[in-house]
Amino acid sequence: MTTPVPSSTAGKTLGVVALILAFIASPIGFILGLVAKSQSKKAGLKNGPATAAIVLGLIGTIVIVIAISAGIAGASALLSQCADLGPGVHENGGVTITCG
Repeated sequence: MTTPVPSSTAGKTLGVVALILAFIASPIGFILGLVAKSQSKKAGLKNGPATAAIVLGLIGTIVIVIAISAGIAGASALLSQCADLGPGVHENGGVTITCG
């Protein structure tokens, strides 16, 4: 019985796809990078693009989470301020706030 010979490209194509997606859709690039790295590791190969996708995808995902959190905090502060001021246009410290 012969053992299958590992492919020299195991996970490499997926690693390149993950790297591209790490710039476009960071969380997806991160996950695919992990999968590609796992495939290459099983075959005993190194996969630079997958490693780069993991790093860039993780950084991009963290930036996205921070941006969403900041947006929610800003919207919450504005809604709170409008609840206190009531509807209309208000001047507060040189900043014009319009509440619906």
